[in-house]
Amino acid sequence: MWYVIDARDGENVLARRLEARPRHLERLHALRDAGRLLLAGPCPAIDADDPGPAGFSGSLVVAEFESIDAARAWAAADPYVEAGVYASVDVRPFRKVLP
Repeated sequence: MWYVIDARDGENVLARRLEARPRHLERLHALRDAGRLLLAGPCPAIDADDPGPAGFSGSLVVAEFESIDAARAWAAADPYVEAGVYASVDVRPFRKVLP
């Protein structure tokens, strides 16, 4: 089943986010390579593709996992969680309809 991982950044975490980003992307690439990633990306903190020093307000991942517990465990092991980037992480089932 698909799951949405909706993570919200804490305050003033851009430097920590940038430092942990390579390890974060490695995990996403592994999901992609396994055919289990529908989409993933950050949410700019301002209305711009490149928010610069404004940074990001969070991230969204939609990926396939065996269960909600597996999705939660995967999200909890994210390098951004370890680095203290995310203030909160919400995991919910997702049903893809379109496209």
